[in-house]
Parts: sequence; structure tokens; C-alpha cells
Amino acid sequence: MLKIEDISYSVDGRPLFEGASAVIPDGHKVGLIGRNGSGKTTLFRLIRGDLTLDGGAINLPSRSRIGGVAQEVPSSETSLIDTVLAADAERADLMARAETETDGAAIAEIQTRLADIDAWSAEARASSILKGLGFSDTEQLMPCSAFSGGWRMRVALAGVLFARPDLLLLDEPTNYLDLEGALWLESYLARYPHTVIIISHDRGLLNRAVGTILHLENRGLTVYQGNYDTFARTRAEQRAVQAAQAKKQDLRRAHLQSFVDRFRAKASKAKQAQSRVKMLEKMTPISAPEEMARHVFTFPEPEELSPPILNLQGAAVGYGDRAVLSKLDLRIDQDDRIALLGRNGQGKSTLAKLLSDRLAPMEGKVTKASKLRVGFFAQHQVDELHIDETPLQHLQSIRPDEGQTRLRARLAGFGLTADQADTAVGRLSGGQKARLSLLLATIDAPHMLILDEPTNHLDIESREALVEALTAYTGAVILVSHDMHLLSLVADRLWLVKDGRVAPYEDDLDAYRQMLLAGDAPAKPAKSVAPPPKRASRDDILALRSEARKCEARVEKLNEMRDKLATKLANPALYEQDRVGDLGVWNKKYAEVMDGLARAEAMWMAALEKLEKAEA
Repeated sequence: MLKIEDISYSVDGRPLFEGASAVIPDGHKVGLIGRNGSGKTTLFRLIRGDLTLDGGAINLPSRSRIGGVAQEVPSSETSLIDTVLAADAERADLMARAETETDGAAIAEIQTRLADIDAWSAEARASSILKGLGFSDTEQLMPCSAFSGGWRMRVALAGVLFARPDLLLLDEPTNYLDLEGALWLESYLARYPHTVIIISHDRGLLNRAVGTILHLENRGLTVYQGNYDTFARTRAEQRAVQAAQAKKQDLRRAHLQSFVDRFRAKASKAKQAQSRVKMLEKMTPISAPEEMARHVFTFPEPEELSPPILNLQGAAVGYGDRAVLSKLDLRIDQDDRIALLGRNGQGKSTLAKLLSDRLAPMEGKVTKASKLRVGFFAQHQVDELHIDETPLQHLQSIRPDEGQTRLRARLAGFGLTADQADTAVGRLSGGQKARLSLLLATIDAPHMLILDEPTNHLDIESREALVEALTAYTGAVILVSHDMHLLSLVADRLWLVKDGRVAPYEDDLDAYRQMLLAGDAPAKPAKSVAPPPKRASRDDILALRSEARKCEARVEKLNEMRDKLATKLANPALYEQDRVGDLGVWNKKYAEVMDGLARAEAMWMAALEKLEKAEA
């Protein structure tokens, strides 16, 4: 059991904790949440003993082992599997002693302990963890030096999971995982035999992998039973009650003060007025809940292009002479919202580079709208910002003719305040850097926006703001993300990148998640009677309503395009002898729009049917 008792701690005179207390029973899976800068990572360091408390105490059972991922494993010639095996210090020590020990009694003792900790299955367990985090059998035998820093972070995570500490502290573990790795981690943590505390802004992880929320707010800690959605509902109810009580008290104060002001000077009412003054003095103030800062993204709106904006026919792409993807027959319209699915190494990033002109096709045909602009965001771009320059200077370098007022307005549209606009990038938080990179990716009002893990470093409120911005955005979106919540609310088409091909995935995200967790094996039919269908939650219904609205908007947009083209085709001048070529072009565009309209109407009907079933 972890006991946090009345702790206090300050940084540079700023208190992060004042009288904070919480109790975490053994075996609980806990999500630690709070605003950026509130002290979540500091709390981890206090629990580990890296920092000294100003007051209070943090207690764990004696000999409890605490584990976490502080940094990536070093670049060495040690293989991945051996690096993970070495993370269990007790096993490594016992195995080394077993090689050199000569005393019979000591050998027996070592072998007994090795059996107790299941040392002989350790290699299989380590390999299973590495495989879940995206490493093939061949890669597990390769040296750590063969992998980049992000991949060595995965090895460090594999090591701490393999060591199975009594208290596992994970700080944003999905930031360096893809969707498949994140889903595997969710499943693994749900079965983890000891206590886990996770700092995360991944709503899916906080809903599926934890059963308790530890909320850090106003320098205190509050424990909520249930997952993140349960916490959010409870908090909303509490805030509503608090706001109502504050409003009621304000009205009561105003009424009493009005009486005092009117009758204080009248002798006949002086006693009653004084009584009400005392009542006012005795009132314990009820403060309305502080409104959370509004997180925003404002994407500029591109002009409309005729569909398709991008078309691939028999295309192949790769590196050197090796094709990673081939036989690509894909079409993208400006209203598409496409999520790329597929295990790591299958070619999602390669496809994104092809679509964004960062890789040329090796064969086949790629047709683009003549005025097509593409915005591209990837996590490495956040790391490539100039750390000595301010966000304002970044914009001035690409918009030298725009005034400061306009540039600052652009920054404010992505939630970067006036102070942050003048702060060196190296001093900004990860979320603020990500906002700046998103601004740079969208500043030219792209018709197609390619986002590769856009939510890393963004808190939950910022992720919700990104969903709103992408929903309102009138360009195409190609999305790669481990955030299932983001994918479910934004994407209306799924492409599976697998075995060198890209094809539509006809099922939904939940089916894809189940397929991954089952190891790509088809689900076996249940032998027992199926349980009654689970009633849709409020969030499910809101998501379905959002999907239906998006589908309806898409149908309306295509109807407008159809009407414009019909008017164009009704122009007699188009049928003159010297305009025959133009007529063919406009007829082709009209046929494409009608085809798109039929697909959009079918999707709208399907969305409405899902919504009706959920609301029934």
C-alpha cells in the first residue's frame, strides 16, 4: 500500500503540494492526471525518493521495489533481449552466481530462488514483451546501437515491465509507442500483478487500463474510483453543484447587503441591519469553480478543389531499389478523414511521405489537383524547431511581410499567449512546441493535412480542441495516431497498411483493436448465449451524433458542388464546337461528384442507423 500523508513541497518558492494526502491499495491501477505544470512528474520523483519533502511523508512497505522509465537505454552492443533480461537485477545476479558458486548448499539455495522467481521462463517472457512493443524476433537479437532513441525508450519500457516492480510508475508511456504498441500496453497493464500509477493524457488508456483516478489540483490530491470517463462525469456534477451553491450564496449576500444598505441609518431597523451584517460576516465564501483555460486551434480554411485532390494508380514507393508499398490504387477527396492503421514497419510513414511529396513514386501514376497544398506534421518536426528562437521569430522567418499584430493573432489562434510568443522555444513545454509545429504545418491553408502522432505532449483539453478543429477543417485529413479516442471522433475511413499493400479496412476501430489483441487471428464464435447488447454511453451517443453531422455536412457540400456543375453543364456555350474538350472534363467531374455523393449518402444513412440504435 502506498500512503501519501500530508505532504508539502515547493519549487523556487512556488508550492506544488500543500497538505496533500492519498492512499493507493496494493494492486490498483491508477491514472495520475492534472494540468500541465501542476507537479505530476515531481510527485513521481518524490515517491522514488529523488527529491526531499518539505513536510509530510510517503510510505511504502519495506523492501518494495519501485520501477519506471527515466531515460532510454544506452546505445551499446548488447542485444535487446539481453538488455531486457538484465533489467531484473535479482535474476541477473543469481544467474551469475550460479555460474561460479562451488558450495553445494549455496548452489541449492540459488536454484531454489531461481525456481521461485520463474527464472527459466524469463527469456520467453522478455521476448513476448519486446514483441508486444513492436520488435520482431530478428530485431531482438540486434544490438541497442542499431536503434534510434525513440526505439531505445521502448527497450527501457520493456525492461521495467519485465522486472515487474511492486510499484510501477509510468510517465506518458504511449508517447513513444504506435497504436499497436499502445493497445498491447493497455492489455498488459490490465493484467499486471502489482500496483501501477500512470501519468497520461491518453483518454483510451485511462479508460481501459486503470480503475482509479488520482487528481492533482490546487496543490492537493483527490482519489476517484472508476476510469477517466467516470471521473469526468463526477467532476462535471461536482462543478455544477458548486457553481449552483456559489450563485445561490451570491444572491443571498446581495439580498442581505441590500437590506443593510437600505436600513442601516434608520433607528427602527438598525438592530435588524446589524444582525444581517453579522450574518454576512459569518458566511463561509463558496467560490464558483475556476473555469479551465480554453484550449483552441484555428486552422485556416482552404479554397475548394474539384475531386479527387489526389489519385494513385498502380503506384509503388520505397527506398533505393526496395519497394515498401506497391500496387497502390487510392483516391483522396477534400472531405476525406482517413486513419492509417497497421503495425509498425508496415509502411504508414512511407505512405505519408509519398502523399506529402517527401518521397517520389517508383512506378505508377500519381495525379494531383493543380493547386493542391499539403500540410505535414510529424513528431520529429517538434524536435527540429530552433530552440534559441521565439515562436514569433519562427513566423517572421516564413512570413516576413506580415506585421507583428497579424503574426501574434496567428499564434493566439493556436493557444500561444503573448508571453509565450516572445519566449525562446527551448523554454516552452512539449505541448506548446507541438502547437507551434501545428501552426507551421497549417499556415498555408493546406487542402490536405497529414498528421503523424499529433497528440504527443498535448493534454486532454488540447486533444479535445484538436478534435473540434479537425471536425471544422474543410480539407482532407490523413491521420496516424495511437490515440484511439482521437481516431474514433475524427476518422470516417480506415486504411490498413499491411504486407506491402494499402486497402480499405471495412470494419471499425473496435474490431481492429480486438484483432490486434487476438494476434491477428479471427475471433472464435462464442459457444454461450450472447449477452444483451451494452447500452451506449453518453460519449458514444455524442460521437455518433458528431459523425452523423459530419456526414450530413459532406452530403450538403457535394450537393452544392453537383448544382454548380449542373449549372455549368447547362451553359449552351460549353457545347460549341471549340469547347468539346472542356465538355468532357466537366462531364467527368460531374460523374465523380455524383459517385462521391452516392457514397456520402450511404455513409450518412449508416451513421443515422447507428445513432438510432444507440438512442433506442
